[in-house]
Amino acid sequence: MASETSYVCTLTAEQSDQLKSILENRGWTLDTIQYARWRGKHEKLSVVSYESGKLTVQGKGTADFVQFTLETEVLHEARFGYEKELAQIENPKMFEPHAGIDESGKGDYFGPLVIACAYTDSKTAANLLDAGVADSKTISSDAKMMTLDSIIRKECAGRFALVTVGPEAYNRLYSSFGNLNRLLAWGHAKALEELLSLVPTCPRAISDQFAQTEATVRRALQTRGRQIVLEQHPKAEADVAVAAASILARAEFVRFLKRIGGGIGKVLPKGGGPLVKTMAKELAAEGGYDALEKVAKLHFSITEEALSR
Repeated sequence: MASETSYVCTLTAEQSDQLKSILENRGWTLDTIQYARWRGKHEKLSVVSYESGKLTVQGKGTADFVQFTLETEVLHEARFGYEKELAQIENPKMFEPHAGIDESGKGDYFGPLVIACAYTDSKTAANLLDAGVADSKTISSDAKMMTLDSIIRKECAGRFALVTVGPEAYNRLYSSFGNLNRLLAWGHAKALEELLSLVPTCPRAISDQFAQTEATVRRALQTRGRQIVLEQHPKAEADVAVAAASILARAEFVRFLKRIGGGIGKVLPKGGGPLVKTMAKELAAEGGYDALEKVAKLHFSITEEALSR
């Protein structure tokens, strides 16, 4: 998927190594980040090769890099600007009416769990692909995320649903369900039910495949969802409706996290790394368990670490 300042494609391990060698020889700065084989930076351009095979190119000069380096020297085929046409050939079902479901926040200690469901048809899918909509995990900039969120909200106006489970509600639900996968199944089902209240004729829904089976989600559906074709696929974010849902969910997560952080006078970090652990200890020192309960997912091991003396 491409825009003037972003591009996403898939490389083999061999192609990734080849591109890395090219960039090293041309004086790029290379380092590593989580889940990536390598990251390259040059002026205002950033290229990341992920362990999953996904490659992202972002920044000023994206088009030139893709067309004159990536396509010419690694891919040996012209793709830039033709993602929509390729998708229509390789995955024509993506342009049929359907819904995509995805969530954000399940791996973040602070903040909510957000599940989004977005409906697309042939026109919407084409417009979102043209806008550069891709899996939210490939978008490192919150500003870029918010821009795409606005585009999706406009394109899918009246045809998307958000289920936002704040930390306190999340902790109650987690205790009730007993594990994260059952909670996710409930959230996916609830988001789909809300979408079907807006688009009753939606024939099919796609979500990423997590530990619980499709049957678990289906059992959580109510009357509206019982008849829909429900599919779960690994790497479902390759579908534009699922990618749109992933962006809607992540953008809402970011807004919520900022809001509850502001409410306690803190900047709450994302994820579960060292900054998160430091903040958790700080909050625990100030207000103990009660302070964490209002802003964090308590079943994470970080809670026990933060409360230990």
